[in-house]
Amino acid sequence: MEVKIGIQNIGREIVLESTQDAEAVAKVVGDAIAKGSELRLKDDKGRLVIVPANVLGYVEIGAEEARRVGFGAL
Repeated sequence: MEVKIGIQNIGREIVLESTQDAEAVAKVVGDAIAKGSELRLKDDKGRLVIVPANVLGYVEIGAEEARRVGFGAL
């Protein structure tokens, strides 16, 4: 699932593909904001993204969707 992270005073967002489901990502984000610690997310390639919670502008969690195979939308 695609996760977009907006950071305050930065024009560009961080975009990553996560293997976690939407509820797990939402829980990690909520815990980071509540504790005032950093947000830690792993992408589908095993890379770790760390963002301080106090500079988060927004976190957009994409819908869980199976990847389509083929040339046209049927």
